[in-house]
Amino acid sequence: MKELVEFIARAIVDNPDEVEVEVEEDEESRRTILHLYVADDDMGKVIGKQGRIANAMRDLLKVAAVQRGVRASLDIGD
Repeated sequence: MKELVEFIARAIVDNPDEVEVEVEEDEESRRTILHLYVADDDMGKVIGKQGRIANAMRDLLKVAAVQRGVRASLDIGD
């Protein structure tokens, strides 16, 4: 799932070398949390107008998580 988020983010941004995805396992809620970090200049591109791109990325992540039988969420930025 980390690779999916990285692939999508790198395709959208102007500075693909600055894309970083950290994975955090939340044992309490049994959820995988992916933290996406991009350059400040690219933040608007990743979020999109009215959050449409961010929501689409979250939807794709949820589909991938369901296929693997896990729960996952995506946090963008700090």
